[in-house]
Amino acid sequence: MAENDVDSGVANGVIYIDQEDGIKRVMNNSKLYIKLLDKFRTGTSPDELFKTLEAGDYEKAQVAVHTIKGVAANLSLQELYKQALELETQIKTRAVHNGAPEAFRTCFDVTLQCIDMVIKQHG
Repeated sequence: MAENDVDSGVANGVIYIDQEDGIKRVMNNSKLYIKLLDKFRTGTSPDELFKTLEAGDYEKAQVAVHTIKGVAANLSLQELYKQALELETQIKTRAVHNGAPEAFRTCFDVTLQCIDMVIKQHG
């Protein structure tokens, strides 16, 4: 992944962060937006989601992915929102496709890389 692609919240041609929309969501306060991205980066993990999925506790897994989906939507983390929505749908139907959790993990990790670059860019 080229660093210049990540700077704008895009990696491999996929929009991971829509900074413009995210900043609009916090009344054009870019400092607050960066603070919220940093809080997400340091305080959010999909580990609980994966533990509950492995244990077959679909109710807790659904709550965990729903929470990540909501925060991703609020911060305009476009691709993470899409992946969370897809995984949440699969969890609701108790039909999690092979590879779906791994795809979500990869998306989450790339999103964190993009967040790091956005914070660095605004830092």
